[in-house]
Amino acid sequence: MGLGQLASRALIRSARLATAKPSHLLRRTIVSTPELHNAEAAAAAAQPEVDLPKRNPVAGARVHFPNPDDAIEVFVDGYPVKIPKGMTVLQACEIAGVDIPRFCYHDRLSIAGNCRMCLVEVEKSPKPVASCAMPALPGMKIKTDTPIAKKAREGVMEFLLMNHPLDCPICDQGGECDLQDQSMAFGSDRGRFTEMKRSVVDKNLGPLVKTVMTRCIQCTRCVRFASEIAGVQDLGVLGRGSGEEIGTYVERLMTSELSGNVIDICPVGALTSKPFAFKARNWELKGTESIDVTDAVGSNIRIDSRGPEVMRILPRLNEDINEEWISDKTRFCYDGLKRQRLNDPMIRGADGRFKVVSWRDALAVVAEVIHKVNPEEIVGVAGKLSDAESMIALKDFLNRMGSNNIWCEGNGPNPNADLRSGYIMNTGISGLEKADLFLLVGTQPRVEAAMVNARICKTVRTNNAKVGYVGPAADFNYDHEHLGTGPTTLTQLENGTHPFSAALSTAKNPVIILGSNIFNRNDKDAIFSTIDKIAKKSNASVNTLLVNAAQAAALDLGLVPESSGKSIESAKFVYLMGADDVDLEKLPEDSFVVYQGHHGDRGVYRANVILPASAFSEKEGTYENTEGCAQTTVPAVPTVGDSRDDWKIVRALAEVAGVGLPYDNLSGVRSRIGTVAPNLLQADERVGSTFSSSLLRPEVKDKMDEETPFGVAVENFYMTDAITRASKIMAQCSALLLKK
Repeated sequence: MGLGQLASRALIRSARLATAKPSHLLRRTIVSTPELHNAEAAAAAAQPEVDLPKRNPVAGARVHFPNPDDAIEVFVDGYPVKIPKGMTVLQACEIAGVDIPRFCYHDRLSIAGNCRMCLVEVEKSPKPVASCAMPALPGMKIKTDTPIAKKAREGVMEFLLMNHPLDCPICDQGGECDLQDQSMAFGSDRGRFTEMKRSVVDKNLGPLVKTVMTRCIQCTRCVRFASEIAGVQDLGVLGRGSGEEIGTYVERLMTSELSGNVIDICPVGALTSKPFAFKARNWELKGTESIDVTDAVGSNIRIDSRGPEVMRILPRLNEDINEEWISDKTRFCYDGLKRQRLNDPMIRGADGRFKVVSWRDALAVVAEVIHKVNPEEIVGVAGKLSDAESMIALKDFLNRMGSNNIWCEGNGPNPNADLRSGYIMNTGISGLEKADLFLLVGTQPRVEAAMVNARICKTVRTNNAKVGYVGPAADFNYDHEHLGTGPTTLTQLENGTHPFSAALSTAKNPVIILGSNIFNRNDKDAIFSTIDKIAKKSNASVNTLLVNAAQAAALDLGLVPESSGKSIESAKFVYLMGADDVDLEKLPEDSFVVYQGHHGDRGVYRANVILPASAFSEKEGTYENTEGCAQTTVPAVPTVGDSRDDWKIVRALAEVAGVGLPYDNLSGVRSRIGTVAPNLLQADERVGSTFSSSLLRPEVKDKMDEETPFGVAVENFYMTDAITRASKIMAQCSALLLKK
């Protein structure tokens, strides 16, 4: 057919349409629209109010408006939500009660936007957008359950599973795997990939983290965690395209004290716990919420147990203390709870060997000996892991026997317990984030309190805070200035002659952190006096970073020895309640030593009688952390052998000795604590100090010992108490990660 015929046909068709058109379509109609004169009424009529059901935010998310004028309104699936400016689309959806799937996004890490699982549809956008990286704009209409969004997520999931091995039956992440859950919820019922899957060589990250890198989906959470939270540049992304993989740039171990947290944030089974490998499935375990006692931070943990055995320890969320991280020592020391345990009461015979006896016989022997000793020759020492209930019971017992020579490990021979502001962290752990300058004196937070160090690292990264350090050479994971090694530097800072004095005086919110190792120095009063003068001049807040879980509660309860430092040399009866690091070399040969504890550690070798006690995972006890927040442990597993709670042993001994204590249950003990230190009964609530020690501290005439530099409080991060020294995992970490 030629072009002429096509043109003639088109003309004929158009002529027919013109003749067939009705005449009324050609008329011009005029319609009156009075509603245009009232635009507000027209808008209200066009958009009738819809009574939408109230939605709860995902995981109890709360919105804080720093400036109410900056609030904007967006619509998520038609539901209006008010959010502050700067929030992402994903965060807006969570506040609206819509859970968006994600793999690479994490609340505490920078945004990567490389998994594309969080795609949503936004009105007037030509294609789905990644909600984790898209800032929410005023009036934005977000749709999360449209066919376009569902198909986009299904496609992303198909690509993720393309190279993922079918390891679910043998994967330790099975049952708590994000990839499993989201492939069931958002994935397709079949895959179209028939080629060979790629495989990746596993990396050796050390004795704690097991790697199966073929399962990795390149979300880069572990890379961002290592560089942003842990402060180490151990992990990175190598290669491009199908050859992209996560690993170390050179073959080396991951040396961070927070490395175990990559197990929690990994959404698949690429990074799992090496000690927990093939031990149990998560649905077999019973979870118990408790508190960590390996340091003075009091990290919130969950103890997972199966029967009588602790299988693993995981972190719990607490924004004020540990956020959602825990240290490797907290996470992996659990195998020490079943090794070298003391099961039965024992008495050392004439041949030097221990013989198992009944509780009645053991307590009778101790009661008989203690009555033969003069009251001033009786000494009691509470250990690092002692709870408040056991310490008040021991203090009451020894007081009734006429002795007041009782103290706690780590607090020194003559601690000053008059004012709480002199031995707690006055700003609080979360309050450190407001600082713009840190002065660390005689403390190494990275090994003494890893979670406090993580806060400092976070503040340095976000606020560009400066850090000055006075003490022996140490390994920090953030930029710092090493100002000196001893009290001489403090004198220069006080006089303003040190170069760091200028930064200290111009800082808006400086924070001074003292190490509790200063308690053991003879010139501690002069050091505290100098620090108070520096703080007064620079308007800084003074904090003390404690090392042991029992220190703060011991000072609150008044465990201060009557005779400073010389009591061990003249003691005839020594009661060690879990105290393993006491120097007993100067103890007289004819002294009688009672060791009450849960592990056969250093204190057992000198003991005449052993009384087995329960560990923190087997009892209910109160612990106060370094910021003054009292928290309680909960029994997760039954006690081992014939062991008993510490306070029950002391109460029974007092009864046998004829000086009964006025309580016989836990509520009675806590009532007694309330008369001495009522702040210890306010669980999960930080109680600050009432008075400042700098205002009420008496004038000190002694001078600092400028010849003696500050010492090191923790020699080995992985072995600090009886539980960690009994742990096989901690021994491996100590051998591999601390070797030079």
